[in-house]
Amino acid sequence: MKTPEPIQIIKQRRDAALHALVSGVPYIKFLDITFDRRGDELTGVLHYDPKLIGNPMLPALHGGVTAAFLEVTAIVTLSWALIWDDLESGRIDGEALTPETLPRLPKTIDFSVDYLRAGLPRDAYARARVNRSGRRYSSVHVEAWQDNRDRLFAQGTGHFLMPPRGE
Repeated sequence: MKTPEPIQIIKQRRDAALHALVSGVPYIKFLDITFDRRGDELTGVLHYDPKLIGNPMLPALHGGVTAAFLEVTAIVTLSWALIWDDLESGRIDGEALTPETLPRLPKTIDFSVDYLRAGLPRDAYARARVNRSGRRYSSVHVEAWQDNRDRLFAQGTGHFLMPPRGE
């Protein structure tokens, strides 16, 4: 019988893989988006910065920033789901991963955003749910909120072209 790995080793592998996934996209760093990981669930965090304000009279987050935050959360969540089984089985070594050795990211086919209310000048959070993921195509729904999870300020749905396996 195989001895289970210590939980710290598993957490380090997961954290290293997530870091490699996110650090390979400069726009994520520019917008200051991070990801909070709990098991296989990711929550995107858009850290507030005055440069993100689109309308200083309200003030409100720029709609393009909101859309980018939703799309980034969808792509990272979808990519995370793609590598999860290999990561958990140890077929992928999280410590050895780099943005160059990870599978290619899914490509956006289309992405629609519903702006439900103004994004306030504060941190925002988003979670994505993969509705369907096949070999060639995936559909993802993502929701964003700020202070109250039940009061979404935006939501989006995206369709993605999946990278070929082994790339």
